[in-house]
Amino acid sequence: MNLLKGEHILLRALDPTDLELLYEWENDTTIWMVSGTQTPFSRFVLEQYLTSSHQDIYTNKQLRLIIEFFEDTEDDIGYPVGCIDLFDFDPKNMHAGIGILIGDKEMMNHGFATEALGLLINYCFKTVNLHQIYCNITTENEASLHLFKKMGFEITGLKQDWIYHDGKFHDEYILQLINK
Repeated sequence: MNLLKGEHILLRALDPTDLELLYEWENDTTIWMVSGTQTPFSRFVLEQYLTSSHQDIYTNKQLRLIIEFFEDTEDDIGYPVGCIDLFDFDPKNMHAGIGILIGDKEMMNHGFATEALGLLINYCFKTVNLHQIYCNITTENEASLHLFKKMGFEITGLKQDWIYHDGKFHDEYILQLINK
């Protein structure tokens, strides 16, 4: 049994063949507000990132996995639809941040984010032995708020005027899921 494989998706490590996808997703200005990106990424910078992505979470303090959808699980040929990240990994205090992107807009609202988040939560609590994971979501991002709350995350704080985007400030929630 593969811990990172669900009914319809697989969470897999980054591969050099993911360069063009990462280039497209990282340079999509429509998501820069939620990703904290302010400048475009070059292919060179992303190649360097891919080169070091094989290091484990204890070395990099982060982990990015590709969300791969399987139309036909018999031949195990998948289609990358997004990515899911652990960041700010703190092994001493046993917590990390989590972020998710369904980069293929046509594949949104098919349950892939829910399945991916469930797999990663299981991985965080059972394999990495984290005590808690958290995420930051702007108050107007209803889809992400619904996803994380559905998966058991609770809003534990509000950061007022936290994100400056398109000429105005936006509030941001912090949500946490504690491994009881």
